[in-house]
Amino acid sequence: MKTDPESFIRANTGVLTPPHVPEIRLRLASEAHDLWLKTEEELEEIGLPPPFWAFAWAGGQGLARYVLDHSETVRGRRVVDFASGSGLVAIAAMKAGASSVLAVDIDPWAETAVRLNAELNGVEIAFSDRNIIGEPKLADVYLAGDVFYDKGFADLLRPWLAGLARAGAMVLVGDPGRAYCPRQMMTALATYEVPVTRALEDSEVKRTTVWRFEPAEADVAP
Repeated sequence: MKTDPESFIRANTGVLTPPHVPEIRLRLASEAHDLWLKTEEELEEIGLPPPFWAFAWAGGQGLARYVLDHSETVRGRRVVDFASGSGLVAIAAMKAGASSVLAVDIDPWAETAVRLNAELNGVEIAFSDRNIIGEPKLADVYLAGDVFYDKGFADLLRPWLAGLARAGAMVLVGDPGRAYCPRQMMTALATYEVPVTRALEDSEVKRTTVWRFEPAEADVAP
């Protein structure tokens, strides 16, 4: 890395509360920070992948809200937060009583973001930058916020998450209406109106649904 992640994150974010999950504090970029304005070329020049960890996306906010409001979903269970980003959903799971949470994200910067955000909230979260897509079940609950934004990625995730559900895992997805979300394979558990920033999304509020993969629907074609 050309830039030290912790120094950069501390300098380019502020401690904020996501509007839909005010119980949790995160280091996030806002319009007040230079990171918000940097182009993809500028980010590449300092060795920074797109900083998804710097924003509280609607899918993650909805999923975190659901976990906090339905703590029985994770209480006493081993949890994986897939594509963790800032660690928002992982933190919510720990606050809701999970026995352990593994935050997984292939972005090497996410490890530092998750650690700093976990410290802010007084919880301990393990981290892995391994690509776990396709791996067998290693937790009781899998949480995934806003992962069906790209067709190629969705095509990889769909059979893996469905297989985890067949193997007995509870697989919950927070989705703000992305085109590639396999709704026919899941059951809707809750829907929220999540405030977001227009610069990130196409509106100021995103209708976000929390879905659960159903084993019986796991072989349904998209």
